[in-house]
Amino acid sequence: MTVSPDFSAASTAVTAVLGAYLLLGEPWLGRRVYGSLARRRDTEPRALVRYFAFVLAFWWVFAALAVAVLLLSPGMAAADLGIAAPDSPVSTVVVIAVVAAVSVVSGRKMRALAEGGRNVPGLASIQAMLPRTAQERRLAIAVAVTDGICAELVYRGLLIAFGVGVLGLNVYVAAALSVIVYAVAGFYQGRSGVIAFACVGALFAGLYVASGSLLLPVAVHIALSVRDLTLPEPEPIGSVPVYEPAAKGSRA
Repeated sequence: MTVSPDFSAASTAVTAVLGAYLLLGEPWLGRRVYGSLARRRDTEPRALVRYFAFVLAFWWVFAALAVAVLLLSPGMAAADLGIAAPDSPVSTVVVIAVVAAVSVVSGRKMRALAEGGRNVPGLASIQAMLPRTAQERRLAIAVAVTDGICAELVYRGLLIAFGVGVLGLNVYVAAALSVIVYAVAGFYQGRSGVIAFACVGALFAGLYVASGSLLLPVAVHIALSVRDLTLPEPEPIGSVPVYEPAAKGSRA
């Protein structure tokens, strides 16, 4: 893959500020917001709905900033941010079909394990985000799709372009740098979250560099996110007391 983004002064400033936030601010904010959700999940019926609404707004604002960077740079093409057809459309379709099938099969197996009270690796770290109602499930799917589109545009498309066009890195080093920035976003899940984000971030970056388009990493990202965010809870959140209505006729 070859990109030659020509950032203007304004787009350089916007991307630098955004990148600094993703590296230094996002891990702290993500951990704080998710911790708040986990504490309120069982006592406030709409806690997850509000959390999902915040995540949706957050990601679309960041995607808008990425588009603004493109518009502020007359010498930059959409393809420099990965907004282009893949180099091999047939291979891309095949990979997407395989990933979709694997996601469905693995999702069913993970769901069966969770419903049977068995351990599903990594599920406890996102337990507070798992939907319990039809509305929460619809929002979870919307968040998964938004995350796939916007995160890839920002972390892969924009940050790799910034590494190449502003920092003067080759595309592989820029991709590795974007993986590091993406990895720290998993800090809200603890050390295991950082490792997991690093692994999937490397996968997404590799798919982008190999295909020359964000289409493939976006599709894979969405498939994995939809699978994970629609799983049932493995068990009640132990750190938060579960609300139980008083028995009829009981007294204080």
